[in-house]
Amino acid sequence: MKAGGGWPAIWYTLRKARGIGWGRMWKSLRSRNACKTCALGMGGQLGGMTNERGRFPEVCKKSVQAMAADLQGAIHGNFFRDFSLEQLQAFSSRELEASGRITQPLFAGPLDSHYRAISWEEAIERIAKKLRKTDPHEAFFYFSGRSSNEAAFLLQLMARLWGTNHINNCSYYCHQASGVGLASVTGSGTATIELEDLEHADLLFVIGANPASNHPRLMRTIIDLKRRGGKVIVINPLKELGLVRFRVPSDVRSMLFGSDIADEYLQPHIGGDIALLSGLAKAVLEAGTADEQYLANCTDGWSVFRVHLQSLDWATIVHRSGVERAAIERIARLYAASKNSIFAWAMGLTHHEHGVANIQAVANLALLRGMVGGRGRGLLPLRGHSNVQGIGSMGVTPTLRDAVFRKLQDEFKITLPLWPGMDTLACMHAAHEGKVRFAMCLGGNLFGSNPDAKFAAEAMSRIDQVVYLSTTLNTGHAWGRGRETIILPVKPRDEESQATTQESMFNFVRLSDGGPARHEGPRSEVETIAAVGHALLGDRPDLPMKWSDLASHEHIRQLIARIIPGYEKLGDIDRTKREFTIAGRVLHQPKFATDTGRAKLHVIALPELLGDAEAKGAGARCQMSDGRTRNSELGTRNFLRLMTLRSEGQFNTVVYEEQDIYRGQERRDVILMNAADIRRLRLREDQPVTVRNEVGSMPNILVREFDLPPGNAAMYYPEANVLVPREADALSRTPRFKSVLVEIEG
Repeated sequence: MKAGGGWPAIWYTLRKARGIGWGRMWKSLRSRNACKTCALGMGGQLGGMTNERGRFPEVCKKSVQAMAADLQGAIHGNFFRDFSLEQLQAFSSRELEASGRITQPLFAGPLDSHYRAISWEEAIERIAKKLRKTDPHEAFFYFSGRSSNEAAFLLQLMARLWGTNHINNCSYYCHQASGVGLASVTGSGTATIELEDLEHADLLFVIGANPASNHPRLMRTIIDLKRRGGKVIVINPLKELGLVRFRVPSDVRSMLFGSDIADEYLQPHIGGDIALLSGLAKAVLEAGTADEQYLANCTDGWSVFRVHLQSLDWATIVHRSGVERAAIERIARLYAASKNSIFAWAMGLTHHEHGVANIQAVANLALLRGMVGGRGRGLLPLRGHSNVQGIGSMGVTPTLRDAVFRKLQDEFKITLPLWPGMDTLACMHAAHEGKVRFAMCLGGNLFGSNPDAKFAAEAMSRIDQVVYLSTTLNTGHAWGRGRETIILPVKPRDEESQATTQESMFNFVRLSDGGPARHEGPRSEVETIAAVGHALLGDRPDLPMKWSDLASHEHIRQLIARIIPGYEKLGDIDRTKREFTIAGRVLHQPKFATDTGRAKLHVIALPELLGDAEAKGAGARCQMSDGRTRNSELGTRNFLRLMTLRSEGQFNTVVYEEQDIYRGQERRDVILMNAADIRRLRLREDQPVTVRNEVGSMPNILVREFDLPPGNAAMYYPEANVLVPREADALSRTPRFKSVLVEIEG
């Protein structure tokens, strides 16, 4: 392939639609429901395949894949008799997803070799009975970003009324570092821009992200920026095809001729981002292009930060970033010429032990030229799941914001628990220690999302009862089982009988109409949670609420409007159908929700490059394919810095296709390496190797050459989670999925 997108994307969509039925696919995609995949957002009241700017058609392979999964038939009646729990563990993620929709509650006990169907009544009673016998300190609730605001609010409310604060969501394993980092700078943990701001930018940084694969509809906006004369700077260790050249299927000119994307493409070492970003900031300072007036009037910490930049030496910057000084200074000149810059990033920055510091380093660079707090300029975390940001807004966090805490207590005339709740990784550690009796997962794949997969399976096996609310099977149902496991079949948002809402990464709240059920058996998430709440807590006379009322989505929206700051307009949305941007988050003026009203600059020490301690010397010079040499920093040992990544044919832990067409890979059991490392380690293309470290081992992995810096490598997530340590960023508690030291054995 010579470009991302294009005819392969169109043919794939047509094949999927043909398999499901043209009419069914079109009707489903055009329904007034928010897209089920990435947090870029589209759909809602403007109609399917339409974004908040009214642009149509807005659709991508990810949208089609998710819709096709929900449109598939039910799992056949003999499936769970034919396949044991042990046999399910041999299924791939793709095979489990493609087995069909779950349509009846399933149960497996400690003596069971197979899942078996049970009634809804038995399932709810088993859950309530277990919770009644469980200390709230010994249970946790985990939330996926695919759920709705209404379900998230209700489940966290039920958990707190029951008495626990062990409430967390999937962002701890993806963008929690973005939220913590942004909050430490601007006072708000979300994007500072809205979608329209991208129409006014003349420079876009794409850092540690691959939107061509993971947010494909963003590529149309990027190409529009390019046509206005704007520039795109990509910072990514891997040379990604879709970030070099892309063909947008909905744009005739782009389809016919293709569109160049990156004007500059920097490939730092894995973990070298802070050094690179600090080098860019130093180059801006040395060139005299910092916005001194903005820094003096709108930021705190400028004088200290200036001294810090001056103290950095270029040799250390170049060594730890893996990028030459001349390239850094060239990018700094492009930045200096920009009037409106936007900085976008994804998990290439957050999946490190210094993930929060990575985000602060991005913000430092943006603040240095006044690029936060104005039209067409700002900070944009490219979030994954369609409502992961909304889940956080609903209070799905171990510690509630003070305002939400007070309003919840006032609304329900209750005293909420004050003891500290655990984050997701802490819950897994507690489970491994035998300190968790109950876990409920609202969607997602908690097992598949975890670092150290062996540890995760052991941890979940020690929980007395694990409950999943799911639409289809995933590896968690096979490997993430407790002593008892219950799977409750729920409806996707476009089958809900009542409307739901979702929040995009641009802070835009959509109203999804729902639609007719495709199968008998699955229930609404809200209906399911309300049933568990009623069985567990009943309609207590001391509470101004009834669980029958809380089965009403509109009633829940009224509560959200009164309790969640910024969501006041949700109270009228059933009447007006008017979607909205959450107040106070988009920053078009340099006024910040901090204690001083100013943005905060952060002094960040340059972290040591992963592998330097193991290098035993100055490193080995690698001969590149073009004759140049470059320092691998890892000496003659067989160590490589490894990052895990997603393929073009997957979404988060869900693998829809085994092949990754943009990277030219027809299978997933591969390690992508620089040609110089392949030669240095005396390996050959397609040679089976064992990739190992202190966490785990993966045998029979095929060596594949790829364009990334020497000393660095990549493997597919979630399979490579068996190699990922449980060390996490201290501030966000996000594991270092993209910063793993491994050794190769031929």
